[in-house]
Amino acid sequence: MSYKRIFDTHAWKLTTNTLHKEDLRLQESMTSIGNGYMGMRGNFEETYSGDHHQGTYISGVWYPDKTKVGWWKNGYPEYFGKVINAMNFIGIRVLINGHEIDTYQDSVTDFYQELDMKEGILRRSFTVNEQVRIETERFLSASFLELCLIKYNVTNLTDENIKVTLIPYLDGNTKNEDANYEETFWVEADRKIGEPYISLSAMTKENAFDIERFTINATMGIVTEHALSMTTEEAGLYAAAHYEYEIPSGASAEIQKFVVVTTSRDMEKEELIPTAERLMADAMNKGYNLLQEEHIEEWARRWEKADITIEGDVEAQQGIRFNIFQLFSTYYGHDERLNIGPKGFTGEKYGGATYWDTEAYAVPMYLALADKRVTENLLRYRFNQLEGAKHNARQQGLKGALYPMVTFTGVECHNEWEITFEEIHRNGAIAYAIYNYTNYTGDKTYLQHEGIEVLTEISRFWADRVHFSKRHNKYMIHGVTGPNEYENNVNNNWYTNTMATWVLKYTMECLADIDEQRKEQLNISAEELAHWQDIVDRMYFPYDEELGVHVQHDTFLDKDLRPVSSLDKADLPLNQKWSWDKILRSPFIKQADVLQGIYFFSDEFTMEEKKRNFDFYEPMTVHESSLSPSIHAVLAAELKMEEKAVEMYKRTARLDLDNYNNDTEDGLHITSMTGSWLAIVQGFAGMRTHGETLRFSPFLPKDWSSYSFHINYRERLINVNVDQNEVKITLVSGAPLTMELYDKEVLITDEEPLITKTTS
Repeated sequence: MSYKRIFDTHAWKLTTNTLHKEDLRLQESMTSIGNGYMGMRGNFEETYSGDHHQGTYISGVWYPDKTKVGWWKNGYPEYFGKVINAMNFIGIRVLINGHEIDTYQDSVTDFYQELDMKEGILRRSFTVNEQVRIETERFLSASFLELCLIKYNVTNLTDENIKVTLIPYLDGNTKNEDANYEETFWVEADRKIGEPYISLSAMTKENAFDIERFTINATMGIVTEHALSMTTEEAGLYAAAHYEYEIPSGASAEIQKFVVVTTSRDMEKEELIPTAERLMADAMNKGYNLLQEEHIEEWARRWEKADITIEGDVEAQQGIRFNIFQLFSTYYGHDERLNIGPKGFTGEKYGGATYWDTEAYAVPMYLALADKRVTENLLRYRFNQLEGAKHNARQQGLKGALYPMVTFTGVECHNEWEITFEEIHRNGAIAYAIYNYTNYTGDKTYLQHEGIEVLTEISRFWADRVHFSKRHNKYMIHGVTGPNEYENNVNNNWYTNTMATWVLKYTMECLADIDEQRKEQLNISAEELAHWQDIVDRMYFPYDEELGVHVQHDTFLDKDLRPVSSLDKADLPLNQKWSWDKILRSPFIKQADVLQGIYFFSDEFTMEEKKRNFDFYEPMTVHESSLSPSIHAVLAAELKMEEKAVEMYKRTARLDLDNYNNDTEDGLHITSMTGSWLAIVQGFAGMRTHGETLRFSPFLPKDWSSYSFHINYRERLINVNVDQNEVKITLVSGAPLTMELYDKEVLITDEEPLITKTTS
């Protein structure tokens, strides 16, 4: 497994003393920042003419790009939804004695950059042409979501006075990396130039699908001293202010750039500039320093609950903190209209839309690290899009609800048949998230109201999607793609059949607790329930008696089965070296498939079953999905395969920091970043909550001195600390709790920590 590391290892920071011109896209991805409302790659404020990816993104703002192709088939979505690169509002041009600084072309020395994850601040400093020292810092406020703040300082290093011009600007002339033929998506909507602020509004261009057009506005305010003059400049989708200074030797010119971003998602277009100006007045009245203090305090509150401390392995420590930081920068539950895109605010790959990753991988972490309303909002996001899911099922001639593979609205907007219409297992993940929330929190309110409606419609889909094989006297599901996307159009994918059956069983169990009036509202009949039960009783699951494993799909064992170790290293990663045809015919597995089901329903399998399946499938797995290592880490830890568990943890924790998949320059793997938390908490610490009972079975990786974390659990805050000698569980707040530790029932109270010897 090769890697590329361009930042130093540090417990709380990403730091480098190198301007990585040949890898600037990678550098930009890893220094991305966000606040849930908006975010951006780690672009420079000043001009950089070399290869890079300028990217700023606003939550919920997207465009429906046409998808009609020559091989159009009934059921295809009309458009492909994509996040669109929004206005560049961080820009500051810098002129020294009339020469514009270009950090690609000019001589840059003493370069330093850091992303401070504890404070959520991006900083740089460097010397240009031995004339000036530039120092910058930037943050997107975690306490004032519409606000971006930049401090930009230029110091004269020469023995003479120099003329400095600083030009903070707003530029809507942006394009997507994936745009066809340099296509643009924005038209100017409004502009307001003058004192004390400059505003620029841009609207998405018209589309042919009756999708609402979004308008975003950026309002800029500047704080500076000693400027000799200020003039303004404007052009199409562009507005700027020019500040002129004459700077003696050793002195500095500095601006504080305040930017407030408002969007038509929250208000009428006519209110965008007036609202932004009111917010700007509040922000500038507080001032840069106080706003920064509030931002840092908000991050401190988050870290107080969410931080995982690791002693003895700074690389592991940096990895988990980087992942939690980027996740919380992307989503912190502020808005039930939003979800977690696989790239967050760090790039345009995957269209910036919602995938099943959220329900399968992100929900467990957010349940444990944030208030339960955060996860409630993730569930409400899907409930609010139930009508769209019903539309998707109707498009395929089926009943019930088919939640989309890729979406902004609930309507499917992805146009690869083998993914969009065959990878239907994601419907099970939506249901599993409802179970996970209810089982973890003990709160059935959502389940009994919105949740049961979602479960019922998903069950109706499964009941219609199966078919009955008279020859085998079994129900089957043909023509699917399982989690292993390196196989398409297979029959009886074990994981898909398992999820379908489980959803039907779980829905029937939940309906048994629902009153008759609610059942009538859902139009549930005894005949329908009987049919569901028949499917549960007679579902077909591929199984091989000789191997003792659940078979990934009907013909998987007919392949030329061999381990990844048989491959030449030059063949990896397969998705960048092999043709798609060759991949589909190979036995190599992109990510956990059968093992994904065993992970979800761990309490339903014996340790012997888990080991047989793990030993059979993991050696054939190339882990070329970012979602793969964490599931294998959790299962390996449970099976006492500590070396494999640690290997998989390192792969998920440092996937982007070490660019393992050679694709981080496109953006970070945001949703899979939850995997490092899963690997530690569910893997090394063995946390389980099956049957509404909290359990731990911790071990300590041999290269670590200790690790410690908090979880929220049923109105309690619990700390778990594991070192070489003992496990200490502390009830920080909340009522006493009966739980299990190493399979023994124990009681934790707030009187004193529970301490026991660590087992290996």
